[in-house]
Amino acid sequence: MIETKGLTGAQTLLRVLGGMGVERIFASPGSEWSPLWEALAEPQGESLPLYVSTRHEEVAVGMASGYAKSTGKLPAVTIHTTVGSLHATMALRGALHEQVPMVVFTGESIGFGEDDGPDVGGQWIGHLADIGGPARLVERCVKWSFGVNTKAILPATIQRACQLAMAAPRGPVFVSVPMEYLFDKMTKNPPSENGSAPAPTADPEGIEELAGMLATAKNPVIISEDAGRSVAIVERIVELAELLGAPVVESRSTGYMNFPRNHPLHGGHDPQDYVREADVVFLLGALAPWHPASKGPGPEAKVAVLDENPLRAELPYWGFKVDLCLAGEIQSSLEKLLEVLRKRVSKGEPERARRAESWKSRFEERKRRWTEEALAVKTKKPIDTRWVTHELNQVLPADAMVVEETITHRLAVHRYLDRLKPGSFFAGSIGGLGTGLATALGVKAASPKRPVVCLIGDGSFNYDPALAALGVCQEHKLPILIVLFNNLGYLSQMSGVPRYFPDGWAVRTKNFVGISITPSPDYATIARAFEGYGEKVEEPGEVRPAIERGLKAVAAGQVALIDIRLQPVT
Repeated sequence: MIETKGLTGAQTLLRVLGGMGVERIFASPGSEWSPLWEALAEPQGESLPLYVSTRHEEVAVGMASGYAKSTGKLPAVTIHTTVGSLHATMALRGALHEQVPMVVFTGESIGFGEDDGPDVGGQWIGHLADIGGPARLVERCVKWSFGVNTKAILPATIQRACQLAMAAPRGPVFVSVPMEYLFDKMTKNPPSENGSAPAPTADPEGIEELAGMLATAKNPVIISEDAGRSVAIVERIVELAELLGAPVVESRSTGYMNFPRNHPLHGGHDPQDYVREADVVFLLGALAPWHPASKGPGPEAKVAVLDENPLRAELPYWGFKVDLCLAGEIQSSLEKLLEVLRKRVSKGEPERARRAESWKSRFEERKRRWTEEALAVKTKKPIDTRWVTHELNQVLPADAMVVEETITHRLAVHRYLDRLKPGSFFAGSIGGLGTGLATALGVKAASPKRPVVCLIGDGSFNYDPALAALGVCQEHKLPILIVLFNNLGYLSQMSGVPRYFPDGWAVRTKNFVGISITPSPDYATIARAFEGYGEKVEEPGEVRPAIERGLKAVAAGQVALIDIRLQPVT
């Protein structure tokens, strides 16, 4: 039993989080958290979460996201009331859609200084309170949101929040805790020792049906975007693909490394190239594998879906054809599926072997073409994205971990970084920009001895709380390598205009509005302001040496920023 009776609310928060396995609190709090700071200053007689100050709410949530993605563990976040909660909502929405667990706490006041006890301050009436409190403000951006309304339930609510965050489908949960309760003494203990809720395995009958579909398919295709949350899951996907002789295709928007990119059954990043030929399509942790949703496999093809949240109840529209829908935790469900398939399918059967050989030929041809494209631009000025990612792939250490927030350069990142190992690639944005640097810092916090590289566009960099993130690097000794893909503008915003208005005024006059990020500052100088290493690269022959110098600086304990100047958008 976790003992909290007689402790303050702040002490209780730490005690229950520690009891629920939380090892990190990523924080950008306001003054309402002074009781927590006092509790953290007290001599600790037991293992409590490590408190990491992050200087900005988006950095706090982004770090929690990177930490959770790379470890599978539950992090906690403490942020400022109302205004801080609103700052965090973009990152919280991203965590919701990516199914990333975290438990987020904010303070509030319910007494406004009228109760006996410590005075919370006059700012609450005039500036920090809204009707319904912060829990109501953010409820559409999280899985579950609640404002604690009596101190008697605070210990149980903290515990329940941890359980809900880790229960399928995983996601961020939000709890607002009145400052008055943080000072108060608790009257109850939480109800259970731990009470974690493991995600369920998919229905056994559904797994049998799926095994039958895959075993009898003439041309099965596996599509995955976010299944590869652990190395163990990727290993199961590899075994499944090799058993079936089936390709595994990712998409441009893949958030993890779902399949080794140097494996001959890797099918690239355009599922539509494969679904037209398939008679069975297995969507494994895939959110939106093709667009529009109605433009998928032919009418005769069967589509099976497996995910913790297969029908995506949080989305207003999904629209994908589904013949078999299985809800369940991916790793355990895949293990059961493989058990059944091994009884029905023998690895290396002639037909499947021929199929696998055909996919291998397609894989090798695609890799050859991509390599030729990169080498063809190795002397091009301004520098070409394909050359940058090709060179980066040559020098990344074997244990490197990569976070990507480049958007328009994303496809090149997927194509050329084929030496990365499973469990070492993570998307740094989902729908909105501003969390790439923080996600990389969360990954670094989880694996401080491994080199972490953040690939980020100059547009994304301007959305990120960059100064706060660089401050975290410096303060907490979390050096990362930042590779800035700098095209001096917003290519994604420019590309839409000629697509929609090919004969319009913007195209004819080359007057594209609102796409410029100029004059471009000397971004490398910013890193040096935080005792880091910075370098601007304009010559294609200097790309590899500059990245090597950046990696050397990171190994020596410095944050490094390599500003690579690409073809300007303008």
